[in-house]
Amino acid sequence: MDGEKPMSGPVRSTVINMPGETLTRDYIIWSLFNTIYMNLCCLGMAAYAYSVKSRDRKMVGDVIGAQSYASTAKCLNISALVLSIILTIVFIILYAATIIAIIQNVSQLKKDSQGY
Repeated sequence: MDGEKPMSGPVRSTVINMPGETLTRDYIIWSLFNTIYMNLCCLGMAAYAYSVKSRDRKMVGDVIGAQSYASTAKCLNISALVLSIILTIVFIILYAATIIAIIQNVSQLKKDSQGY
């Protein structure tokens, strides 16, 4: 400590703000699920393609391009999901109506055959 000169002026510091990695979701798992299980009108496959493009843009560092492709993939995934849910509900209703019609026809045939 001997021989050290005391600081005579204010201490200056420099702060550098480094942009962190921005979180851009690519929805690839959701797109893969829609491709495998609910590929209505190939919307799941299109969403998967946009998800892969989004991931590629993110790896290159193009955040705006990645967000654009991710937004498109999200819209396609939502569309595929909604249409698949509607289609499933319609099939359940048609199946139930068919079963009810079959049961009514069978009971009518039983009534008609008992009269003879």
